[in-house]
Amino acid sequence: MNSRVEEVTQRIVQRSVGTRRRYLEAIAAAASVTPSRRVLGCANQVHGFAACGAEDKAMLRAGDAGNLAIVTAYNDMLSAHQPYERFPELIRTTAREAGGVAQVAGGVPAMCDGITQGATGMELSLFSRDVIAMSAAVALSHQTFDAVVMLGICDKIVPGLVIAALSFGHLPVVFLPSGPMTSGFSNDERKYMRRDFEKGLVTVEELIEAESKSYHGPGTCTFYGTANTNQMMMEMMGLHLPGSSFVNANTPLRDALTRAGVRRAMAMSALGKEYMPVGQLLDERVFVNGIVGLLATGGSTNHTIHLVAMAAAAGIRLEWSDFEDLANVVPLLVRVYPNGKADVNQFHASGGMGFLIGELLDAGLAHENVQTVAGPGLQRYTDVAFLTDAKEVGWRIGDGVSKDEQILRPVSAPFDVRGGLCVLEGNLGKAIVKTSAIAPDLHVIEGEVTIFHSQECVQKAFKAGELNRDVIVVVRFQGPRANGMPELHKLLPPLQAVQSAGFKVALVTDGRLSGASGEVLSAIHLTPEAAEGGPIAKLRDGDRVRIDSNTGELTALVEAEEWEAREAMRADLSAMQYGVGRELFSVFRRTVSRADEGGTIFAELLRSSADGDSLDRGGATR
Repeated sequence: MNSRVEEVTQRIVQRSVGTRRRYLEAIAAAASVTPSRRVLGCANQVHGFAACGAEDKAMLRAGDAGNLAIVTAYNDMLSAHQPYERFPELIRTTAREAGGVAQVAGGVPAMCDGITQGATGMELSLFSRDVIAMSAAVALSHQTFDAVVMLGICDKIVPGLVIAALSFGHLPVVFLPSGPMTSGFSNDERKYMRRDFEKGLVTVEELIEAESKSYHGPGTCTFYGTANTNQMMMEMMGLHLPGSSFVNANTPLRDALTRAGVRRAMAMSALGKEYMPVGQLLDERVFVNGIVGLLATGGSTNHTIHLVAMAAAAGIRLEWSDFEDLANVVPLLVRVYPNGKADVNQFHASGGMGFLIGELLDAGLAHENVQTVAGPGLQRYTDVAFLTDAKEVGWRIGDGVSKDEQILRPVSAPFDVRGGLCVLEGNLGKAIVKTSAIAPDLHVIEGEVTIFHSQECVQKAFKAGELNRDVIVVVRFQGPRANGMPELHKLLPPLQAVQSAGFKVALVTDGRLSGASGEVLSAIHLTPEAAEGGPIAKLRDGDRVRIDSNTGELTALVEAEEWEAREAMRADLSAMQYGVGRELFSVFRRTVSRADEGGTIFAELLRSSADGDSLDRGGATR
């Protein structure tokens, strides 16, 4: 193992000793080698299988058959989730063939960030992750299941499902992806059309036509945003079967992988010989592997928030310093839009996850001795999935060669010696920069700030010609407590347009940017946020700020005495509290933790656990 990777891993282990021990004790107490439904009363059991067919009912009533829970984020509005409509019957059939039963335990909400970007609904996006976790927990609360398959793909959905799975950590869990859509209109060309639309050079009709040709069918969008970073991460962390993340939706191989995932979930239950509960599988090494994959691929900045929250649900305490220290030794090996011109289908064809994991293992940058849903060891994730003559999935040893080094490179010849993210720190607080999409000459920008309290105000200033200059745009009161920390998608086209005109542009915000963001140097997720009196609220128009992603500096260049004496500005946030369901989330805004603590409403519970209070995990009590 690389010494820095090992050092960071051990640091996380030591930091998490108490919380991880209590978590493992709780899930061990909840485990049982008899069918889960047997702990229920007779009437309770009958309610659980009353609507089943005769064959399933007989197995659940009299036998030791395993009962597989299906937790689904299906809806037919999300392209990535529409294929899940046909998954339950495929899963039920496969479970019967394996000698068990499968039931849809419940559904969870699944919003599309692509629809809500730039709209009011985006203010519910981050909070939807914790709602999904709670919804999935309700689905599993019947305590009649022996294993779980999770059907989810997109931005907050996978992290929410992982948090829920860990709250029932005594159960084995397999994630079943639906796969990406086929390639359409170039993501790179679409980006330029969006920019030209902001300049008035492209009509609405032309832009809609381009967008329609890009987002054109079932499956995940083909750019490397948060949804596809989720898929990378689930494979890197051993919750997908090897080679399954980027197989196209609604194909024979996709169906074969789904069937294989169901068989593995059934085999891993406590009723079989390969018991592997998800709470035990997801240990500190696995979370380090997830961070390493994020850095090596230049993945979505959203996971600097999600991974912290997910790990906490397993009693594991991650900090942003872990991301930063790993970024110093994990090289950037992947260029997929927005970090390059290729899409995820081209990444998969170039060698994809098998090649990437092989390179990271050979360089000692990822832990091999971990548990996965495919069995012990990450090495098997270097294999390539294929469709056999029997129409089932098989795996063969990968050739260890990148088919296109413009997309996927070996550790010996990386795109950058440093991973795709950087943590900034200074008198403005802590922030994240996605460095993988920024040109080398733009990694350091110093200049005067212009302050806004909404992305709409930035757009108005751009259209009025007020941003046609060197400028650092500050957009504050966009953090979790202010308005739910929306992705500030409307900022990207105007700032990219200003930059393309030859001006030096940067962004500082306590909000988020899209997983598809890039090109403009952006210090995001700034914490403490303005709504809790963070230093960003001290900034005034005309102040000079320095952003240096090479040294990790984020500094307001104001005399120390003056800076200390300044009062934080306040803002009227009442307009952000009502409409489009926002009033229902007031309790979230009051209780949510900081971005570097996972931006979660569960933080207080986890802090109580760290202090030694009792923690209920999947029905276990201490």
